[in-house]
Amino acid sequence: MTTPRTTALLFARAAAAAAGAALLAGCSAGPASAAPSTTTSPATTSAATGSASGGTGNRLDAAAERADASLVRRLFTQVFPDPSSAAAVRTAGRIVAPDAVSHGGPSGPAGLLAAFRADHGRIAEAHAVVKHLAADGDLVAVHWQLTADVHDERQGEAAVDLFRVSGGRVVEHWSLAQPVATGKPASGNTNTMFSDLYRAPAAQRHPSERQEERNRRFAVSAYDTLFRDHDVSVLDRDFDPGYLQHNPVAPNGTAALKKLFGGGTGFPAQESVVSLSDGDLVWTFSRPVGASADSPFLAADLFRVDGGLIREHWDVVPPAAG
Repeated sequence: MTTPRTTALLFARAAAAAAGAALLAGCSAGPASAAPSTTTSPATTSAATGSASGGTGNRLDAAAERADASLVRRLFTQVFPDPSSAAAVRTAGRIVAPDAVSHGGPSGPAGLLAAFRADHGRIAEAHAVVKHLAADGDLVAVHWQLTADVHDERQGEAAVDLFRVSGGRVVEHWSLAQPVATGKPASGNTNTMFSDLYRAPAAQRHPSERQEERNRRFAVSAYDTLFRDHDVSVLDRDFDPGYLQHNPVAPNGTAALKKLFGGGTGFPAQESVVSLSDGDLVWTFSRPVGASADSPFLAADLFRVDGGLIREHWDVVPPAAG
């Protein structure tokens, strides 16, 4: 884990960022978000292993995923509140393997404890508010807010942390974060970076593990078609025209994306290299096409999939270093 979460950033996510077209603005995280090396085309991923999308666990083992999710959640509920306490040190030592890889920081429990202490150093009376959590295969992802006020979603930092779990312990970890936007955005989008706004038209059962896997493949394909292939027709096929956007500089709906990608701006191709699906949410972690296997992530994106369409979107895009 990176000790300062705002590490040096290596890749521009989109050329428009420099020009001020902040719809997809931002740059990649530094070494803390280097991608796992086990990545190939997500279209050929086996649900049993998930190796082609960054995971190596069984994506159909719901019981193991629940155990992994509970394990990681304890880091935020039992370790984060007072990472210098003896109790937190003991708990971190039980959850995080001694040789766990913490990209951009010390290995083992020390890396996580140092990062949490740095978070408290930046924000007085800091709280870690978990907004979304997913477990899929051997991966667990957490979308959370670092804030002094648990009732205010418009302050602090937005973060996504990714953990790999093996044998009941965290063995690898990446982190991305960005400041929460303040003030009224030019886009007019007043959604927070964390809220859940979509309401399904009718009560639905929790998706099965196999449906989650279908959702993952669907969302990853849509992401790559748009951001790697620059094919805007996917917006009409796979996105709700009024989909809900939590990127603070992008308005709701697909019209803005159509305008951006159809406006002649040249965007570097990027693709999903790690992905998870849990419930109706699909998470993707992207990097530039052709980047090395240990290159940093550009961003973490969350998509809500319902009825065969992408209905809602959140992201964490670390800003460029000052």
